[in-house]
Amino acid sequence: MSAPDTPHRGGTGEPLVLLHGASMSWRAWRPVLPGLEAYHDVLVPTMAGHRGGSPWPEGEPVGVAGIVDDVERHMDTAGMATAHLAGNSLGGWVAIELARRGRARSVVALSPAGGWRTPLDLRRMVWAFRAGSALGASPVVRALADRPRARRVLLARVLERGDRVPSADVPDLIDDLGGCAILHELLDGASEHGGVAPFEGLPCPVRIAWSGRDRLTPWRRHGRSLRERLPGAEFVRLPRVGHVPMWDDPDLVVRTILGVTTPDRPVPEETSA
Repeated sequence: MSAPDTPHRGGTGEPLVLLHGASMSWRAWRPVLPGLEAYHDVLVPTMAGHRGGSPWPEGEPVGVAGIVDDVERHMDTAGMATAHLAGNSLGGWVAIELARRGRARSVVALSPAGGWRTPLDLRRMVWAFRAGSALGASPVVRALADRPRARRVLLARVLERGDRVPSADVPDLIDDLGGCAILHELLDGASEHGGVAPFEGLPCPVRIAWSGRDRLTPWRRHGRSLRERLPGAEFVRLPRVGHVPMWDDPDLVVRTILGVTTPDRPVPEETSA
């Protein structure tokens, strides 16, 4: 097994940690790094059990808590006792749990996981992830994904505009899908995790930004319940983007994050969720 990737770090300013979704890696944040590093000291780790991340500890049950532990270790190594946190999907859930542990100055969660309303909603999401993992292992899919129009169709579950992913980034995206060693165990144990547990009061500013064209975790089935679990959080909707919005509209994602981490910045055009 190859050595884990060194977490990406760049920029200056207050610390900001970016957390990717399940079956992805730090590379998912590439499109927004220039805009965020102009204002922040940005740390982007690959989470444990994902391609390029730390190996999952032998004998330790796979779950969100262990991923949160791993991110805390990265923050400690980087000298970040606290930081602004931004996460997408699973990374959004992890960011919320880090806030629960007192590690967050603020949280921006982009279509965070952990908010399913019913067991059926969870099963639908699990099936979609398993299908994506199978596609990532197919050499036919790898060949087709090199074509922008085909890439848009293949990635429609997670991206509104898959054709905007640069061709040079496609191999890493597919390898990340197939290289997440803990994906199936994480999915198998999702019902036991119980999703995001309710807060009595949030310890820091929290913005939940839901992708307007999220086909993987639609707002009605995965977002609405978070209003009760996260009292006092701000909820906004990001128009015309899919579940992983960083490639669909990098500028919108940058503005969405900076609107919380640097309040003097203009906030994005958005509608209430």
